[in-house]
Amino acid sequence: MHEHKRILVTGGLGFLGSFLCESLLADGHEVICVDSFQTGSRENVAHLRDHPSFEIMRHDVTVPLHVEADEIFNLACPASPIHYQVDPVKTVKTSVMGAINLLDLARRTKSKIFQASTSEVYGDPKVHPQPEGYWGHVNPNGPRSCYDEGKRCAETLFFDYHRQYGVNIRIARIFNTYGPRMHPNDGRVVSNFIVQALTGKPITIYGDGTQTRSFCYVTDLIRGFRALMDAPDGIELPVNLGNPGEFTMLELATLVIELTGSRSRVVHLPLPKDDPTQRKPDITRATETLGWKPEIPLFEGLQRTIAHFDQLLSRTQKRAVPEMSMAMVANGHARNGASEALR
Repeated sequence: MHEHKRILVTGGLGFLGSFLCESLLADGHEVICVDSFQTGSRENVAHLRDHPSFEIMRHDVTVPLHVEADEIFNLACPASPIHYQVDPVKTVKTSVMGAINLLDLARRTKSKIFQASTSEVYGDPKVHPQPEGYWGHVNPNGPRSCYDEGKRCAETLFFDYHRQYGVNIRIARIFNTYGPRMHPNDGRVVSNFIVQALTGKPITIYGDGTQTRSFCYVTDLIRGFRALMDAPDGIELPVNLGNPGEFTMLELATLVIELTGSRSRVVHLPLPKDDPTQRKPDITRATETLGWKPEIPLFEGLQRTIAHFDQLLSRTQKRAVPEMSMAMVANGHARNGASEALR
């Protein structure tokens, strides 16, 4: 049984934020969902809007916020390269000024505060897999730096507010996460591949496709958020949260094509500047201190995500995928070839 709390979630209309709000409400908490509406969508929380314990507040975290809360989850910041590179100065401001404003709020209200950091703090890593003690290999002045360095600076602020003012902090480094409610045009690899496959467009792979990522299903990640926030004070921070299963982009594309029954072909484009060649979390700390590990395998998570995008696209445009393929996905009959190897 969870103690009833008033919980502030910034970025609450986003992909991760909406799932977090849903989880907190399910446990009987009061949730204040704060969002600037820059990349978040009311549609992500449409099913929650009539909940008596749910409130939406339109606010930009670069401006100080004056509310009362027992806990704060800071998820405010565009997380995909397409979105955070549109206005890189604003991206830095959101990470840095947002952290300062929310840490000041936590200090005043004596709230516990959670920072959604990122595996991007490791840059293009020279250590594999990446443990929390690795300082990273980050370009400080490239096109991705607004996000990478903004998140690194936010971590610095969190630790300094803890050391200097005693603020009770939690920091999670999030590795690639996917699932329903991802923005179909956010430029992230899972949503890209699924939308391209369902619409019959070429699957675009940047580089030769041998670069790797580790994909965590969204509900697994939210369990990790909750476990970290509820963990005893004094645990070692930060904590990596992600699925250590590692896949090449070619493997992911093959599986998406098979699960959708798509006729899309794979095309290769130049690798973007500073794009990491490999990414895999060392989750020893999360496993040992939180008792957390991901449970949803890639095959199953992709089935759920494809079903979501299939429904979304059917409302907006005609798909180019045979109808039978989605029935196969729903019944789990597409388990052959590459999919078996990737489960």
